[in-house]
Amino acid sequence: MPNIASAKKRTRTTAKRTLINHSRKTRVRGFVRKVEEALAKGDAKAAQAALKAAEPEIMRGVSKGVIHKNAGARKVSRLTKRLAKLAK
Repeated sequence: MPNIASAKKRTRTTAKRTLINHSRKTRVRGFVRKVEEALAKGDAKAAQAALKAAEPEIMRGVSKGVIHKNAGARKVSRLTKRLAKLAK
């Protein structure tokens, strides 16, 4: 348990940030799941709409630091590739 005031504040700040980061990550996963479900059903229109909503959310996660830049780009790229394959 911290004794110094700045360490106590850091503990409180870390706890708050952890909750925020957790909710952001969960939100990103939810958007990605919607795209994957639409792809699994074979519904190209729904998948396209879901991807259009998911991409900014993934990139927001990248800019906020909850997802690595390359991981975000990789997720978007793979989902886009799967959507293109489905549309053929």
